[in-house]
Amino acid sequence: QVQLVESGGGSVQAGGSLRLSCTASGYTFNHHCMGWFRQAPGTEREGVAGIWSGDKTTYYADSVKGRFTISQDNAKSTLYLQMNSLKAEDTAMYYCAAVPSTLTYCSTQWREIRPTQWGQGTQVTVSS
Repeated sequence: QVQLVESGGGSVQAGGSLRLSCTASGYTFNHHCMGWFRQAPGTEREGVAGIWSGDKTTYYADSVKGRFTISQDNAKSTLYLQMNSLKAEDTAMYYCAAVPSTLTYCSTQWREIRPTQWGQGTQVTVSS
């Protein structure tokens, strides 16, 4: 599987915004299920947002709906997560993943996709 590299994290105050990026140099995501995941200390990794690259159908966890937007740019081989109205509970390490997939599979399994090996992630810290 392709190696993905996350970036864009940082420290912001509650209510602020960040945009995360996930890149795979020289790789084109055709018919892939892609997602952003996060893990806070002492918790399990959870799916935040997903997208099927074929037609850009998107999926969101209830906790981020209306605040986060996932998008994908094939020309740049990059997956994005625009995070607005950040809350302290959004503090976590964020990771991305991408696997070849049909739309049907992605629509029900986007939270379950796993890369062969997780990247190093990018830290998001939101202070209240």
